[in-house]
Amino acid sequence: MNRRGGRSDSKQSLDQVSSGFLSNTNEEPSTLVSSSSSGKVSKTLVKSFDSANRNVNSKVVRSRKSRREVEKDEAICINKESNSEALVALTAGFPSDSLKDEEIEAGVVSVVGGIEQCNYILIRNHIITKWRENVSIWLTKDMFVDIIPERCSGLLDSAYNYLLSYGYINFGVALAIKDKIPTRPSKGRVIVIGAGLAGLAAARQLMLFGFEVIVLEGRKRAGGRVYTKKMEGGNKVATADLGGSVLTGTLGNPLGLLARQLSYTLHTVRDQCPLYRADGKPVDEYLDKKVEASYNELLDKASKVRQELSPVISLGEALETLRKDFSVAMNDEEMSLFNWHLANLEYANAGLLSHLSLAFWDQDDPYDMGGDHCFLPGGNGRLVHALAENVPIIFEKTVYAIRYGRDSVKVITAGQLFEGDMALCTVPLGVLKSGSITFIPELPQQKLDTIKRLGFGLLNKVALLFPYVFWDSNVDTFGYVADDSSCRGEFFLFYNYATVAGGPLLLALVAGKAAHKFERMAPTDAVTKVLQILKGIYEPQGINVPKPIQIVFTSWGSDPFSFGSYSNVAVGASGDDYDILAETVGEGRLFFAGEATTRRYPATMHGAFLTGLREAAKMAHHASVRTSHLQVEKKK
Repeated sequence: MNRRGGRSDSKQSLDQVSSGFLSNTNEEPSTLVSSSSSGKVSKTLVKSFDSANRNVNSKVVRSRKSRREVEKDEAICINKESNSEALVALTAGFPSDSLKDEEIEAGVVSVVGGIEQCNYILIRNHIITKWRENVSIWLTKDMFVDIIPERCSGLLDSAYNYLLSYGYINFGVALAIKDKIPTRPSKGRVIVIGAGLAGLAAARQLMLFGFEVIVLEGRKRAGGRVYTKKMEGGNKVATADLGGSVLTGTLGNPLGLLARQLSYTLHTVRDQCPLYRADGKPVDEYLDKKVEASYNELLDKASKVRQELSPVISLGEALETLRKDFSVAMNDEEMSLFNWHLANLEYANAGLLSHLSLAFWDQDDPYDMGGDHCFLPGGNGRLVHALAENVPIIFEKTVYAIRYGRDSVKVITAGQLFEGDMALCTVPLGVLKSGSITFIPELPQQKLDTIKRLGFGLLNKVALLFPYVFWDSNVDTFGYVADDSSCRGEFFLFYNYATVAGGPLLLALVAGKAAHKFERMAPTDAVTKVLQILKGIYEPQGINVPKPIQIVFTSWGSDPFSFGSYSNVAVGASGDDYDILAETVGEGRLFFAGEATTRRYPATMHGAFLTGLREAAKMAHHASVRTSHLQVEKKK
């Protein structure tokens, strides 16, 4: 997720991404190149091939290796697409010319670095690419036997098994994948707490691995903070995404892959976002570009100076100081426009700028998946419905306590106890902060400190179903620029959902301080305010704004199953806190997933989904280790 909240949100096409990686189309097929954050091309893998080959040659002379042994130390050539396959792997979250820490821990190669690693990466990237070409099939190892040299069969086993276990291939809701779920579980019992995207992803994956799974959900529905509401009245029907709505960076987004499996077409969010003032006049185009450029320059300056400043300084404090130092937005007209961008920034981070860490607020930006941002016609609830199919979920089960020990986990709800070999807690950070779940024994102090440090902000929405579309249907978003800076986040952005909702629907967003104030506002006052804004924009154009047929409000901050919207890096926190929150406790009995447990993709739907796959792999590993230990004890 691009934390800047820019209207274009750093969208990239595959061609744009490729331009940073493919510096020479005449390079050898086995050559991989990658781009660093500075945009410079890195030839790490090329160098490793060259140096490794020199080492191989010298060893041949000294040790008189057999021809077969020498071949094992030679670089392989699978095809002429290694550069493009490296890009595909990159969008899946893999470095193009090195191993992930996760791979190193999994022991995918015998020695880190050298020819073996280079060959492994080529095989890994090839497998990922082949599955992503057709995500509706079950990819087998046999499909690569004739492609990968026999001398690298061990690396093929290693790459395939790793990608399968950790959910990088053969995941989702395609029929070929659902058919692989065993009819009778053969492994231990797992309790998943929460039926959001993280919980559902983990549940399906664990069922695929052969575990008995039970999901406990406090709400009457699945999806958690992904909630698609059906609205109707006056012969009009529409679906509104009241929670997560935008699929960000669809080049590698696993939810985009689910949409492909289900043959769902995504709607690309168009870049154009006209802004209107309180008097209904469009913001001058020249002034708009000028202020936006100044805003982005200040963010860049803040990034450069933060290393010299105290880690307890907030992003808001730094931006305001820099704004004054460089004389940006020094009149009322420019300042109101500048405040709109600040509201958009608070929306992107679900937090007040005065609470965001200057040092680490954007720590996840290097991991942006690239590609367009999209809406799913019919709502993201369609994905939730597909993921929840045939998953054993017990609704309206509020968890009050989790007791974990060396041998089992017990989850306590009102009047009922569930026991399992392992448990996965996917409740939002807001719930953990509230202390509504008691952990016995208490969570490690490091994890408790992390729960306090990380920020968990708020974004609210108003969904309005109208008799007809009266706004510009050629744009997907438009903004409202408030004169009063204290109200900058109040209905500052509108989503034109008529293109994807099936009816004339607008979503109005409320961010920053306004999002908190909104939850205390009387519904009639909120309706009056949002209609006043819409009338101010359109009636001067001679367009009548009709009375809404139906209106729905969110209040995520007071929702006892979320207590907020999504996480951010608050002052005093860092990306390390996401890793700490993800750590397993209780000797491999209690696990944690959710958007606040991934430092790469926090505050995103796909981030939550990926953590579910991640934890399923960890749980399967711990179960396997325990089984092995038991077998050894029996032999003794």
